[in-house]
Amino acid sequence: MRIGVDVGGTNTDAVIMDGRNLIAATKSPTTENVSDGIVAAISTVLQQSGVGKNQITSVMIGTTQFTNAFVERKNLLPVGVFRIALPATKSLRPMVDWPEDLRQNIGDASYLLRGGYHYDGRANAPFDEKGVMEAVRDMKRRGLKTAAVTAMFSPVNDDLEIRTEEIIRNEIPDAKVTLSSRIGRIGLLERENTAIMNACLAEMATRVVQSFSKALKDLNIQAPFFISQNDGTLMQATDVEKYPVLTFASGPTNSMRGAAFLSGLKEALVADIGGTTTDIGMLSGGFPRESSVIVDIGGVRTNFRMPDILALGLGGGSHVVAEGSGVKVGPRSVGYQLLQKGMVFGGNVLTATDIAVACGYADIGDRSKLSGLSSDLADKARARIHAIVAEGVDRMKTSADAVPLILVGGGSVLIYDDIPGTSEVIIPENAGVANAIGASIAQVSGEVDRVYSYETKGREAAIDEARKEAIKAAIAAGADAQTVEVTDIEEVPLAYVPGGAVRLRLKVTGDLQLATPEAI
Repeated sequence: MRIGVDVGGTNTDAVIMDGRNLIAATKSPTTENVSDGIVAAISTVLQQSGVGKNQITSVMIGTTQFTNAFVERKNLLPVGVFRIALPATKSLRPMVDWPEDLRQNIGDASYLLRGGYHYDGRANAPFDEKGVMEAVRDMKRRGLKTAAVTAMFSPVNDDLEIRTEEIIRNEIPDAKVTLSSRIGRIGLLERENTAIMNACLAEMATRVVQSFSKALKDLNIQAPFFISQNDGTLMQATDVEKYPVLTFASGPTNSMRGAAFLSGLKEALVADIGGTTTDIGMLSGGFPRESSVIVDIGGVRTNFRMPDILALGLGGGSHVVAEGSGVKVGPRSVGYQLLQKGMVFGGNVLTATDIAVACGYADIGDRSKLSGLSSDLADKARARIHAIVAEGVDRMKTSADAVPLILVGGGSVLIYDDIPGTSEVIIPENAGVANAIGASIAQVSGEVDRVYSYETKGREAAIDEARKEAIKAAIAAGADAQTVEVTDIEEVPLAYVPGGAVRLRLKVTGDLQLATPEAI
């Protein structure tokens, strides 16, 4: 028995799954104190199902808290930034293109130091260990206890980042240190940005994990809990405290994984329609297609793994306003206040949900409260809602071929007509809690992203080495070794680099290895 929970900005959803069978589900408003909402949602599904707390073997939680904190510039720590790359990169300081308000949050404690490696492992320059020590002492004088360490080509060789971390911890034992090689990919500036972003969330990560742990303790659930990553797999709670950025965009990812599970399709478009936004993505092999370009988060360029998601300002709570001879839908939304402000619920704001009810394909609230709504306005709004989704589908497709479109989320009732460019529109049963289902069925992954010289090592040997490293990482994260398999492999020849250099990215996934209820 697993419990899956997804904490969204509008609703907190929870499900109980027995293997691959849904036992109970609930959707409740997200509370200001997130743990209270989690306790309420889990209590509801336990009561509905009659499942005993000692039967639960694991709890999977998806959360948007870290993404929201960074985008909204809340609860961010100042960070000591160490870049080991001189004499290269000295013309561009860390955070050179960050928004000014973010730079002020992070502070100006940045240190450029000699060292690093080239793509093939050759030393870039002698490591300036004395300089690192001086930088750490300056960081200590400033009262900083959070650091981000980035070395040139550290995904190829991370020993200088590890040595820098040792120096920091010797001087500041309780420091929280992020190594860029653990979360970023090839590309120094974007990888450095990712490390800084992760480091500034360190304190919040500890607080959130403790909050989740307390919520389960209050419920007297002894099972271990895991948190969803943005690639559709799971992290152990202790890893979330180290790498909170890996949860960014995990909400839409959970919905896409849930859509694949509920529909049985592995290749399809998914539109997750919530109270405020619609997230559209493409399933590839049952997992979200990853973005192949630099991803901007809160105005900062990053290069860690992120799903390829298009966010649109359309949701069940979107405002509908007449504009000249046309109509505007969104991006403003009543969000979690839909039950108070929507017209069918006795409010005075015309929303997209009201339009679905007025047009007769949704049965929510009291339709009689829409008696004064003109049919012309309703028809125009209906057309605009469908046009927004059609435009999003067109932008996310990579070919002219028609593909299935799976609708999930509480706002999936907004779509009734055919969508151009799709072969069919599917709203599976339990679509409203697809995100929590996606969290509950998540697997465990391991990944390697590195530059290899095929001329020196050979292609087969390089792939085999990467596969073994990825499997080792997956097992360390909690995967059952018997179920681990390669799910994605990407080879990108680096034409401008000698020696047959190829950037090889290989990913494996496996089922979570769990103790029996008796052992728990």
